[in-house]
Amino acid sequence: MPTLTRRDALALLFAAPAALQTLSGQSADGNSLFDGTSLRGWRAHGHTASFNVADGQVSVCGQKARLFYAGPSGQADFKNFEFSAEVMMQPGAESAICFHTTAQSSTSRAPGFQVLLANDARGPNGFIQRRKTGSLQGVRHVWKQFIRDNDWFTLSILVRQKQVQVRINGMLLVDYIEPADAFSANSDFDSRIGHGTFALQALGQQGATFFRNLRVRPLPDAVPQLSDERRQVDEVYRDIIRIGAANIPVVDCHTHLKGGLTLDQALANSRRVGIGYGIAINCGLNFPVHDDASIRDYLESIKGQPCYVAMQAEGREWRTLVSPKSVARFDYVFTDAMTFTDDKGKRMRIWIPEEIGVIADKQAFMEMLVKRIEGVMREPIDIYANATYIPDQIAADYDALWTLERMHRVIDAALRNDVAIEINNRRKIPSPAFLKLAKAAGCKFSFGTNNAEAELGRLEYPMQMVKECGLVWQDIFVPKPDGQKPIQIRK
Repeated sequence: MPTLTRRDALALLFAAPAALQTLSGQSADGNSLFDGTSLRGWRAHGHTASFNVADGQVSVCGQKARLFYAGPSGQADFKNFEFSAEVMMQPGAESAICFHTTAQSSTSRAPGFQVLLANDARGPNGFIQRRKTGSLQGVRHVWKQFIRDNDWFTLSILVRQKQVQVRINGMLLVDYIEPADAFSANSDFDSRIGHGTFALQALGQQGATFFRNLRVRPLPDAVPQLSDERRQVDEVYRDIIRIGAANIPVVDCHTHLKGGLTLDQALANSRRVGIGYGIAINCGLNFPVHDDASIRDYLESIKGQPCYVAMQAEGREWRTLVSPKSVARFDYVFTDAMTFTDDKGKRMRIWIPEEIGVIADKQAFMEMLVKRIEGVMREPIDIYANATYIPDQIAADYDALWTLERMHRVIDAALRNDVAIEINNRRKIPSPAFLKLAKAAGCKFSFGTNNAEAELGRLEYPMQMVKECGLVWQDIFVPKPDGQKPIQIRK
């Protein structure tokens, strides 16, 4: 059997494409890495019992270990390539596909990258893996689950120079371009794009991950990147990576397609900066989405996109316009108390100065506002947005008007109703004092921008609050599964 190194494969690609059929396991789709019956050409390091072959599949389950692809020559090496594998995960499974790595027995960080395979993996001491399948560990994380347990799917990895793309069933989840001063928070790998081989990694014993049809098509050393854009690494860039690596979902749950921002632009920006997005549509009286039919049409228009899909419930009458079944089709629902009817029956939007007018009695207005917030918290929502917002007319007195007693009332209402509190990037609210009280009480938090323009920022204020208030992954909101959403369980 001929040996096949990266140099050999590239020579064949250029010299005689038809000759690819003469090498064992090769076709126009690339080189087969698995013969379907054995681990010939693979070498296990660590707990070898974590890897088994049966029914034309490699199963991975058990204590931490890596199964390296050595190839026929024992020196398999790839720089630029297109890799694909068919994968299926049992409930609780967690594993990874490594690339640009090398087989080594030392305890130091291994070279290369990991692409995570996990749905609802759990570890010791109550740990729940928030990073999901497709995450490029340490640099770009995926926070929404896009495939179901016990279903086969195709995972693809493309590497062209300093660019890495990860797809699931053709959906682009990661598009990472390594900057000159690359930064990674992966404690297991020294993640720099270079060259090396592949490995399957066992990460847990709660369920098995199955692989079949593992293939790679080497690309020429001089193949160009798909994009030459490079990111400048600053402290915000590093914070996004560090906080994500700490299992905290870095998701802007309050993103609007406004100010000329398109869905394609939003998704490209998400991949560029490393922040997940929840694309929110406004639902309420006099809004484009206002009944079950318009919800159906909207959800159809955004179906299959790599983002959360959220509803911003507008006004207090939104529940009379749409059915609970339609609302439950969204990943989550949020609202605020910025639209309400005052004690005299006047409906107002408190971010519009003309609708508020002069606030003669600030204390009375605040009492009315806090009562409205307490009422909003009883609605079947997941997140209370624009928390602690007060009109521009009295905003200079924010700290004085948000007394300790008023903050506790809002926090208690959130806890009673299991509603997460948004940390808003655009308005930089709530204050650190409020957030520290809410954390001590046991509240959950989400991050949001509530953009009016195409520019979304990078969640600078939420990232700052995570550090200043000591927030950990258990403090951060994640959407509830079907059957457990507020609209489904609240009366």
